[in-house]
Amino acid sequence: MIRFGIGYDVHKLAPNRKLILGGVEIEHPLGLEAHSDGDVLIHAIIDALLGAATLGDIGQHFPMTPEFKNISSVELLKKTCELIAAKNYSIVNVDSIIVAQKPKLAPHILKMRERLAQVLQIELDAVSVKAKTEEGLGFTGNELGIASYAVAALEK
Repeated sequence: MIRFGIGYDVHKLAPNRKLILGGVEIEHPLGLEAHSDGDVLIHAIIDALLGAATLGDIGQHFPMTPEFKNISSVELLKKTCELIAAKNYSIVNVDSIIVAQKPKLAPHILKMRERLAQVLQIELDAVSVKAKTEEGLGFTGNELGIASYAVAALEK
């Protein structure tokens, strides 16, 4: 049986924060404002995985409590993989999109894919990360925030 889940996340850009996407720190004057490190890509992937396994959403498992304050989203993804494995699912693949006007993300895509594949314990070929701009439209196009979408497939 194969099951699919979809995930979405968005955070505002803010000063004095690191920009971390897909577990990779990216040079940029602004970072993402959040309770954790604000990695919208990993948050979207977590929600896609949890959705495919009918395990709720990221907020149910990792609420805004002191335990998760400033936590690395990579750690949250590792915990999510444990939840998935406990239900006897394995990850088939993940496909994702980051929506950001700046910075240019193409130079970082392979490193993000490698980091995600390592944490998800799947082949690099099973992890897709794409980047899109909004052509200057909306909150992402006006560089107010970054959004991400993800789809995950699980099999039992």
